[in-house]
Amino acid sequence: MKRLISIAVSLLILAVIYSKIDFSSLIKVFQNCNGWWMAISLGMVIPLTLITAWRLQQLMPSRARLGFGEANRLILVASVLNMVLPSKMGDIAKAYFMKQRGHLDGSLSLSLVVFEKACDMLSLLLWCVFGLMFYPSKNWLFWIMTGGVAFGLITGLLLLSSRQFAQVFFIIGKAIAPKKLKPKLEKLRISWGEMHEYFWHDKAQLLKITSTSIFIWFLHLLQIWFFILALKAWTPFLANLALAPLAILAGLLPLTFAGVGTRDAALIAFYQPYLNAPTAAALGLLCTSRYLLPAIGGLPFLGQYLTTVRSLQKRPDRF
Repeated sequence: MKRLISIAVSLLILAVIYSKIDFSSLIKVFQNCNGWWMAISLGMVIPLTLITAWRLQQLMPSRARLGFGEANRLILVASVLNMVLPSKMGDIAKAYFMKQRGHLDGSLSLSLVVFEKACDMLSLLLWCVFGLMFYPSKNWLFWIMTGGVAFGLITGLLLLSSRQFAQVFFIIGKAIAPKKLKPKLEKLRISWGEMHEYFWHDKAQLLKITSTSIFIWFLHLLQIWFFILALKAWTPFLANLALAPLAILAGLLPLTFAGVGTRDAALIAFYQPYLNAPTAAALGLLCTSRYLLPAIGGLPFLGQYLTTVRSLQKRPDRF
């Protein structure tokens, strides 16, 4: 039911957006695009998937064996599931797959995925803060967003670096959270503690994973900038480092289907100084392709994981 509501909200937002945009202008934007830049920007999905799969391999302990092909399949199948399951369950399912296939025990596999997602979020916030520092014309709204993003980054870094801070954070979270969320927070607290214990004993590995995550998200934001070039438009690269993460964060709000609608509206609003509405709407469609193409690539491998997904949906407590 929640998924149907999110799809309905996405369609409603898109209907409002496209009711205010001349659809023929949007078609012309794509007709006039630069084919080479379009191919390069869309093709970046491949190296991004490969590097992300390599990072997943590096996250594994030395005793566990996860082949590069298997790591890529896990990334692609998680992309499929994130499109159809609520609350990024595809990433949770990825940890479950690693447990079921004997790569890791359940608690450690969940800890690795938690750390992977934490690195992704902190890398995105880091680039956003960096871009916002150099953004030329910040009004009161941008100052509020800059403060919010900086606060999120500092909180995330403290959660990642300080076990004591993490304990206090989860205690407060459980105290104020609805009763239904308390078990999930407790499971996350345990996984977070295991993640601290696992990663902080090897500083070299920690540095490798975090630097790789920062580089991966630089490539993600570079891909969005390439989309702009493909549409024969222009936005300064430093401005793109500020604006693209804000739009991605808007798409993470649990309101719409895979961020469709909220992300598009954010792109139109934030890129208004540089892009007209049809071009920004076209950019929104291309940003959606960043999630759709890996999901399509994961469809051929989905069948072998479906049994695991069904068991996880029926009994999430089995993790």
